[in-house]
Amino acid sequence: MSFPNLRGFAEVAPLASEIAAVTGAREDISLERAAVEELRRSIRGRVLLPDDDEYDVARRVRNRMIDKRPALITQCVGAGDIREAVDFARHYQLLTAVKCGGHNVAGKGSCEGGIMIDLSPLQGVRVDPIERRARVAGGSLLGSLDQECQSFGLATTAGTVSHTGVGGLTLGGGMGRLARRWGLASDNVSAVDIITADGQFRRASSDENPDLYWAVRGGGGNFGIVSSFEFKLHPLAHKVIGGRIYFPYSEAKNLLNFYAEYCHDMPDEMYADVVIFAPPMGVEKMVYFDVCYSGPHREAECALKPLRQAAKPLRDEIEAIDYVAMQSNHDDNDPRGTGQYLKSGFTREISPELVNALVDFLEPHPLRGGMAFFQQAGGAIGRIAPDETAFPHRYPSHNMMIGAVWRAGGEPDPHIAWARSYWKQVEDFTHGFYTNDEFAVSQSRAQLNFLGNHDRLVAAKNTYDPGNLFRLNSNIIPSV
Repeated sequence: MSFPNLRGFAEVAPLASEIAAVTGAREDISLERAAVEELRRSIRGRVLLPDDDEYDVARRVRNRMIDKRPALITQCVGAGDIREAVDFARHYQLLTAVKCGGHNVAGKGSCEGGIMIDLSPLQGVRVDPIERRARVAGGSLLGSLDQECQSFGLATTAGTVSHTGVGGLTLGGGMGRLARRWGLASDNVSAVDIITADGQFRRASSDENPDLYWAVRGGGGNFGIVSSFEFKLHPLAHKVIGGRIYFPYSEAKNLLNFYAEYCHDMPDEMYADVVIFAPPMGVEKMVYFDVCYSGPHREAECALKPLRQAAKPLRDEIEAIDYVAMQSNHDDNDPRGTGQYLKSGFTREISPELVNALVDFLEPHPLRGGMAFFQQAGGAIGRIAPDETAFPHRYPSHNMMIGAVWRAGGEPDPHIAWARSYWKQVEDFTHGFYTNDEFAVSQSRAQLNFLGNHDRLVAAKNTYDPGNLFRLNSNIIPSV
């Protein structure tokens, strides 16, 4: 597909209507409707404009405080559609956002005045139980991957929330309940099909375009749009031992200090997050552990016993549970009804000083709920060399997050201020951050976060996206 350039449009009789848009450099331009209609005819999916009925739903992501309005949305149903959308975006140098599950809290799956390339119609999972491989369409959600794999008694690392997009999670690393056992989601990628910024379809694996294969496993969406992932799969029983165990907040410091020690000798099959939660005034504070033991059931009690003896629990909901059900127990049934603001960073250890800061400065408020939690790392994640994939953070014991959540209609500024103030008390205990959780990060900090892999990522960016079309991410600036 070819597009007339802007100068050419100016030389013909203008149509009655133009569409205002912005470039990646945030310069105002106008798109002729004729060009947009040509794009609409060239794809099997849909092109939505602001006056179309379904535009307002399609532009939303899973954070109510994000309220961006793209100039147009392309809903892609295949790799050919992605190619057409990328060619269009590159031709006009449009600000380009790529949306899958819409889970990035900063809303980078949408944009103001640019083009949103929406992969949500591009879904499907095909499992080969003999080769233990899964082919996953780029717009698929984790729940589909889990469910299809489990029908064959197989699994791979796939986050902790079933309506997360496979693409965003995997390209940024991909933590999850099975990561301590089998590595990150990106560590289990054996190949991708990807449309790079030049509109070309490429296969990337250890044998084909190995530099690109290395880069997409942790380098985020900097290099193109993945239309299909191939994952390695592992045997996993349908039921795991998991759930939550709740404790009184009065035990918070003791429990967090216990947790820091408990994690040192934990088997890879055991995964445990801890949450300290301060809901609005009038509701009891609490501490809870969210656990998943994926090994033999007869060995679960040995791993769980210290946890159950750490303090007197308020409720113990840990039981044999279907893994697919476990993966959806954090799902949000009202995806566009809440606002949220998160800050995160990796920790090498959970020190007593960090515990004191987390507990002493976590305060409830009548209008908001606040929390701090640790997502466990270690195990197989840490046994991979920092330069084996683009994801360099193999050293952390945990990913620490703090967040504020509020209902739709609330003014976000007080909640953001609360989260930032709380974060200041604990930020010095962190070392780097998980790009999938980033909200507002300076370019220099984003660059430093790739550690020793940055220069190699710049080389890949120079090859596959020298014009920085894909910049709404933890951006790698090309040097050409």
